[in-house]
Amino acid sequence: MKRNPLRLAAGALFCGALASPAFAADTLKTIRDRGKVICGTSPGVAGFSTQDANGRWQGFDIDICRALAAVVFNDSEKAAFVPLTSKDRLIALQAGEIDVLPRTTTWTLARNAGQGVTFTAVNYYDGQGFMVPKKLNVTAAWQLGGASICVAQGTTSELNLADYFRKLNLKYEPAAFGTSEEALKAYEAGRCDAYTTDVSALSANLLKFRAPEEHMVLPEVISKEPLGPWVRTGDETWFNLVRWTLFALINAEELGITKANIGEMAKSANPEVKRFLGQDGKFGEALGVSNDWVVRVISAVGNYGESFDSHLGMKSRMHLQRGPNELWTKGGLQYSPPFR
Repeated sequence: MKRNPLRLAAGALFCGALASPAFAADTLKTIRDRGKVICGTSPGVAGFSTQDANGRWQGFDIDICRALAAVVFNDSEKAAFVPLTSKDRLIALQAGEIDVLPRTTTWTLARNAGQGVTFTAVNYYDGQGFMVPKKLNVTAAWQLGGASICVAQGTTSELNLADYFRKLNLKYEPAAFGTSEEALKAYEAGRCDAYTTDVSALSANLLKFRAPEEHMVLPEVISKEPLGPWVRTGDETWFNLVRWTLFALINAEELGITKANIGEMAKSANPEVKRFLGQDGKFGEALGVSNDWVVRVISAVGNYGESFDSHLGMKSRMHLQRGPNELWTKGGLQYSPPFR
């Protein structure tokens, strides 16, 4: 059924001001009664959320949803996906249209305060960059003074773009479009000199071009863009379950627990591993799920590194380095609180 955007927007304003806790009162029960987790996703960002030839969703963000479905139902296929534009993603979450928003949405103060939504944890550290045609002979972002730049409305990219040129005291011509897809198409059609969004999305977008070799991503990263799953404010149980499911993926990589060896690791005498996999303690029950919930997660999607390598890493079409998304033990920023 086609949604009425005016009704959605009005509902979101009401929810954000008065009733978001009511929507979020018992998300886990609602999901169980419904029989599936409903996740908001992008219309299609390579590596993060795309549909294959059979219409099945796959990607780095999609793995978060499948992991949650595995936790709740012991079945990673009990996840449904709702494609959302940048403008509509938080509105849909506020209004109760979806249970969780794992798509590429930056954690900011404005979003986290007073909008009825709460950020859980970072699953990808990103930053904003610029793409230009090679024929423009531009090799640095500061050389874009006076250029027209395509950008999506309702994103952090729009504000970051304005801030960047203001700091450099340079003029530019913003070409703002309703969606990231529209902005990208306008850029490829030559309607603007450059296109700006998160660096990961720029890399993904290159794969869509008819002649990707004619474009380049400039080296500057002009912002901090911590990305991760969002939930509605007011349901601490669901918030904790989403947050700790992501932490479980990270901690499993640190402990060397993989999709392939999870069966053997479940027999480990290591007290830290036994506690993590539910052999000791009742941490699952404290989250409202079974004590073997971590085993379910890793069996379904593997650990954080496996998910990254499969969808984003050097063995994937994206060919992205781990960079700050490497584990803290290897010089990166990914870090899970202790499971104890």
